[in-house]
Amino acid sequence: MSAEPKAFRIGDVKIEFPVVLGALAGYSDLPYRLICRELGAPMCSTEMMLDRCLLVKSRKPVRLSQITDRDHPIAGQLIGNGPEIMAHAAIMLCGRGFDVIDLNFACPVHKALRRRRGGALLKDPELVLDITRAVIAASDRPVTLKLRRSFRDADNECSAFWRIAEGAFDAGAAAICTHARSVEAKYPGEADWQFIAAVKCRFPDRTIIGSGDVLTPQAALDMLDRTNVDAVSAARGALGNPWFFRQARDLFAGLKPYQPSLLEQHRVMADHFARAAEFYGPRRGPRIMRKFGIKYARMHPSPKKLRMEFVAVKSAKDWSSVLQRFYGDDLQPGR
Repeated sequence: MSAEPKAFRIGDVKIEFPVVLGALAGYSDLPYRLICRELGAPMCSTEMMLDRCLLVKSRKPVRLSQITDRDHPIAGQLIGNGPEIMAHAAIMLCGRGFDVIDLNFACPVHKALRRRRGGALLKDPELVLDITRAVIAASDRPVTLKLRRSFRDADNECSAFWRIAEGAFDAGAAAICTHARSVEAKYPGEADWQFIAAVKCRFPDRTIIGSGDVLTPQAALDMLDRTNVDAVSAARGALGNPWFFRQARDLFAGLKPYQPSLLEQHRVMADHFARAAEFYGPRRGPRIMRKFGIKYARMHPSPKKLRMEFVAVKSAKDWSSVLQRFYGDDLQPGR
């Protein structure tokens, strides 16, 4: 890799480094996005937002769509199955200052599929294109799509993907993020990076973002090198490791990737908890942070023992106690 990272564009939005934080349901909230940005993430996506929920008065949609001046460039990810309501939701996000509108036609979760949203729409390419055209017509921001290669694992033709990709770019879509598994496959098994390379080969002058098995910073650089995509979206790999983006930058520059000490992890996790408590409130914040703690534990020398400690957290005092015992100033884990 060159020591000079290659910037890329989504419409008129310039992103200065080609490894970004993807949308993570339940995780890519405002507190975690800001932590990742401070540690090198050049762009982030919100959690997946249901179109109709954005159009009603409710605390949850307001939280999901909350951004700050430090949270740019930011993509707001929408999921739904109706052109008109998706367009109205996109207008709302534009009004709230989002830089990019991202349409999720990839989610493999059963609840989304049962309600004909997300990856289920790969079975209806024309509806996907109707939604895409409606959102592009309604938005004054670049519109992107998140797609999986097919609905069925056995579908090697991927005809729905190609129909949607061609139609979306013809309609004015600014980029497509390609996940290299089928909807049916969900997350197990190896992602087909050759398919991502084929997408970029077919659309050499369009912005293509790769996704799937980007579980380490090295994998992010490997995908860039092997597929020639413009950028890579890191999702599961960045859970519990907000240093992922700094590490990717180090590798890009030919340096040894930064490894945070336990003391540094302590500092970031304490900061994360404080932000979550402010964002969600003192009662809900600790419950939210339990799942983050479980992910952070993967970087610790005693991950199994630490995970059980985080599961039991119920308050700020509990969180501080766990951090002090496992990430204390003497750096002796699990005392």
